Amino acid sequence: MKPETLNFFDKVYEVARQIPYGRVTSYGAIANFLGATRGARMVGYAMNGSHNKEVPAHRVVNRKGLLTGKHHFDGTNLMQQLLESEGIEVVDNQIQNFETLFWDPSVLLSE
Repeated sequence: MKPETLNFFDKVYEVARQIPYGRVTSYGAIANFLGATRGARMVGYAMNGSHNKEVPAHRVVNRKGLLTGKHHFDGTNLMQQLLESEGIEVVDNQIQNFETLFWDPSVLLSE
């Protein structure tokens, strides 16, 4: 499917699929990359509906590194467990060393 024929949610999923293992990004960073500077909430809606689409939604968090979407994952701590399985430390629903682990699609996909 050509990128220009994808709807917004599909574009979000395409970006999210490119987040490297052991890295995270934010809803806002994906929205900015897609040209929807105020679309962070829509990216969140897309992530909520990403089950069964092979999208690493657990790697998308809020701009402060908080696991705000964790209640959309099965189980009590699945989002945190998935992140920790990739070597990402989470304390009190907050990603530790967030700035170091942050993946910015606007910088890294534009190169």
